[in-house]
Parts: sequence; structure tokens; C-alpha cells
Amino acid sequence: MGFQEIFGALPEASAKAPGRVNLLGEHTDYQEGFVLPAPLPYSTRVEAGRAEGRVEAYSENVRELRARPLESPPQGDFLDYLLGVVLALREAGHPVPGARFYVRGEVPMGAGLSSSAALEVAALKALRLLYRLPLSDREVAVLAQRAESAYVGVRCGLMDQMVASLGELGKAFFLDTRTLTHENLPLPPKTRVAVLDLGLGRRLAEAGYNQRRQEAEEAARRLGVRALRDVADPSLVEGLPEPLNKRARHVVSENLRVLRGAEALRRGDARTFGELMVQSHRSLSQDYEVSLPELDQLVEEALGAGALGAKLTGAGFGGAVVALLEEGRYEAFRKALLSRFPGLRVL
Repeated sequence: MGFQEIFGALPEASAKAPGRVNLLGEHTDYQEGFVLPAPLPYSTRVEAGRAEGRVEAYSENVRELRARPLESPPQGDFLDYLLGVVLALREAGHPVPGARFYVRGEVPMGAGLSSSAALEVAALKALRLLYRLPLSDREVAVLAQRAESAYVGVRCGLMDQMVASLGELGKAFFLDTRTLTHENLPLPPKTRVAVLDLGLGRRLAEAGYNQRRQEAEEAARRLGVRALRDVADPSLVEGLPEPLNKRARHVVSENLRVLRGAEALRRGDARTFGELMVQSHRSLSQDYEVSLPELDQLVEEALGAGALGAKLTGAGFGGAVVALLEEGRYEAFRKALLSRFPGLRVL
């Protein structure tokens, strides 16, 4: 099945965007900090055609056709992301009257691999072609984030959309979310990244993400800074009340880990980078409290199976684990983990 079978016409434009795994830098982007994700070889492809006054979309993943007028409120389904990007374009002054979409998604949903940003960026790039919009890849990312935050209701930072729009496969994407300066850095020689998905799925807007963001904002306010990115010394957060001290401790230390991680990648130092991943996970689990016992166990098992580093990836409250390992150990690593977790997907 395809666009023509659903809508009775050929698509007029198509585009794709990858999911991402975050190597370092969780919950730092909405505090104007540093992040270090990497695009995955799994993409969402969107075919698009013109429409007037509405957005229609068919998703192969959920096998549903949905349609909604432009003035409709969000309804908690996949169409929210597509209507959101159309509205973001219109609010930015681009004359987009509506659209039809056919969506094919390879990015596992609910695994913390940013299937939503892949969908938003792919849809925006298809609309850019369809309506000949003068948008750079960076502007696409900004509009995608605006759609998810303002319309869908998830107050996400800009990391996912930037790496989906500007990242390069096989490289880590170092991003300063305040200035939007970025650099694609090669992964260490003879290593590979593995994504470990237990199928724990989650819903960000309903699982505490917005609460953590509010706690980080309150911590920054009490410390008298614009964002926690402006706190360079982790000891400065210790005077905050619980749990704000723990939330701020994670964000401040995580920013430092990203900067050290970028330097490790520039040196090709896989061992140091792996150690930073482990530190990141422990901070996410103990200070930011967004891990789950299943994820903590999977991280420890991955390290025991030979990973140089492992951590949860994404916002937490479910999702997946990312591991860095020597390329030659991948098959033994995979077999060891599958023997412990029979339902595990190793991507």
C-alpha cells in the first residue's frame, strides 16, 4: 500500500529523517546545555501531497487514516505531530494551506529513539519540497521543536530535531543548544553503538518529563542563572532543597560529561567515553530519577557482557539503553544479552 492507494493520487514530494540515540547529554538541552546524540540507520519516510484547510495522514505503523481541520486541538494521536508542523509553518508566515501524508516509520516507537522528531523533520522536509519553502535544515529543526512543544504539548528541547535534520550517520552530533553551533564527530575507531530495547514503551507528556523540566527551571531560578548551563561548579547546587539539588546536580555534571566526551571522541578515546556513559546513567538513575529497575539491570548486564559504556537513552521513564562496544565483540555481546533477556531487541 502507498500514497496513491490511500489518496487516489501520486505523492508530490517525499523526504526522510532518522531516529537518534543519545550517547551523552540527557535532560540538558532544555537548560541550554550541551548534547551528544547520533543519528540511527532507521528512518521515517513521509510522502506528501497538497490539501486545503485540513491535514490527512495514513500511518503504516498503526494502519490508520486520520484527518482533521487545521483549527483542531490536539487529540493525542500521530496526527498531532503532522498537524503541529503545518501550524508551525503557518505561524512562521509560510503559506501552507494543508497537506496529505503517507508515513512509513522504521524507528521503534516509545523506545526513547525520537520517532517523533524523525516524523516531524521528515514531514517538514517534504513540505519544504512540496510548497518550495525557503527553509534551511536548521530552520526545519527549530520549527519541528516548536510544533512538538507548542501543539503536541511536550516541552522538549531542540536536540532531537537538530540531529534528525543535520546529523551524519556514523558520527556523533555535538551540539551547543544555546548557540546551535554543532560538529559531527567520528565515533572511536573499531567501535560500534548498539541499542538495547526491552519494549518498555512510554508517553513523555504523561510520564514526568514536564515535571523534571519544571524542577530544573526552578533550580536555575533559585541559583539566579538564566539556565543551569551557566553553573560550571557542581558543588554550587548543594544548597538547594530536595529534589532540586539532585536535579541540578545531574544537569550540571551532565554538561561537563558532554564536553569531556566530545574531547574523548576527538582523541578517539573509546574507554574514557564509555566511562562517561556509565557515569551519565548513574546520575540519571540516582539524581534525575528517570530510570527504571529494568533499565538499571540492563545497563549492568551490558557492562558485564563487555560493553565499554552503557546508559539509558532518551528522557527515561522507559525506553532503551545504548551501549558502546568494540566492533569485534558485537556478536558475543548480542548473544550474551539475548540469553539473559529473551524479548530484547538489539538494534
